[in-house]
Amino acid sequence: MAQLWGGRFTKETDKLVYQFNASITFDKKLFEQDIEGSIAHVVMLEKQGILSCDEKDAIVKGLTGIRKDVEEGTLFITDEYEDIHSFIEASLIDRIGDAGKKMHTGRSRNDQVALDMKLYVRSEVLHVSEHLQELLETLISIMEENLTTYMPGFTHLQKAQPTTLAHHMGAYFEMFKRDVLRLKDIYKRMNVCPLGSGAFAGTTYPLDRSYTASLMGFEGPTLNSMDSVADRDYIIEFLSALSTIMMHLSRFSEEIIIWNSNEYRFVEIDDGFSTGSSIMPQKKNPDIAELVRGKTGRVYGALMSILTTMKGLPLAYNKDMQEDKEVTFDAIETVKNCLVLFNGMLSTMKFNHKVMEESAMKGFTNATDAADYLVNKGVPFRDAHGIIGQLVLYCIEKNSSIDALSIEELRAISPVFDVDVYDAISLKTCVEKRLTIGAPGQKAMEEVIRINKEFLNQLKA
Repeated sequence: MAQLWGGRFTKETDKLVYQFNASITFDKKLFEQDIEGSIAHVVMLEKQGILSCDEKDAIVKGLTGIRKDVEEGTLFITDEYEDIHSFIEASLIDRIGDAGKKMHTGRSRNDQVALDMKLYVRSEVLHVSEHLQELLETLISIMEENLTTYMPGFTHLQKAQPTTLAHHMGAYFEMFKRDVLRLKDIYKRMNVCPLGSGAFAGTTYPLDRSYTASLMGFEGPTLNSMDSVADRDYIIEFLSALSTIMMHLSRFSEEIIIWNSNEYRFVEIDDGFSTGSSIMPQKKNPDIAELVRGKTGRVYGALMSILTTMKGLPLAYNKDMQEDKEVTFDAIETVKNCLVLFNGMLSTMKFNHKVMEESAMKGFTNATDAADYLVNKGVPFRDAHGIIGQLVLYCIEKNSSIDALSIEELRAISPVFDVDVYDAISLKTCVEKRLTIGAPGQKAMEEVIRINKEFLNQLKA
């Protein structure tokens, strides 16, 4: 059992205790970050005169060699080591001798693991943001192509008013845009370096923490060494943002599942993103959407896990914090996979424009506009509301739609109706006269698309 401590102990750790305590099976994912942090640390130590130039060069060469050998598969990270830190340090000492024993000068595993995890999460914030941007590009493309694709809008899953597919997709664009902005906020807030905080009380060595931070692209060093090793807020924030992303994906998935049903037929999912049934040959199942919806609970679980772990911990470091890694790693991979697969499904999906428009026509989505028509003819709104309610009831009994009724039928319910009502309550009129920013009218949507394209261009800059 290779470990970095033991001088104070007179007997070997029980094997089961060692295995329970060890983290090498999962923190080996932090291999790259541990080497990056160690190189920055020894470069700073040499600058401060704590290490000689030869010692620094030997350590850096040894660390880069270890990284190369692991990446090429000639050196294996095994569970004979307690954690990734002990693997790298032991491997370094084996290669360069006593100089390797000086690498850990002025730091603790507490600030070391805090740095490794922060470096890892920081890079994953960017990766998730990139996947979100790809999804936003798909959405903006669908919006541009469907400015006049009419469909019913819903409240309470009941057809409410007509809208367009562009407008509907735009709602999801806004959700995922907020997700990108949340990640930018998290990145900015977490981008301070804990290395040099020691176990929790700093160190007596004359470290230049600002220099170390700059070597790794941090804005600066953390300002309280106790908080530095005890802080997991950035993980909680990231998992919260990931949970919100999954909530948005799950809502979207739920709609796609409904739209894919035989009763709706609004969409047809590409064969590459569907599966069949082992017994029912007619089935084409929306499994990707269902799995994304299902995996949302998994990411929520990661957030609740770390919140529960942290809620009762006194300052500063406690071993409980080791539980932050597995759930975070799993949540990140889950979200990235869901984003990639969902985007693939969405970008290849076919929208049945005719079915959508017919559904809007048959769902009395123009009833509000019919009431507005009467109001514009001088009928008080409350009376107009009642008249249209009677009209809808008549249509239901006749299995018809408002615009399919003859002018005589309309006038039998209210003599105020005239032939201009048909234009006033057409889907095109109902949608296009809504031109305030954020509404589904074509000119309003074109302006929103312009604004959102500018947002995407700024992200790329």
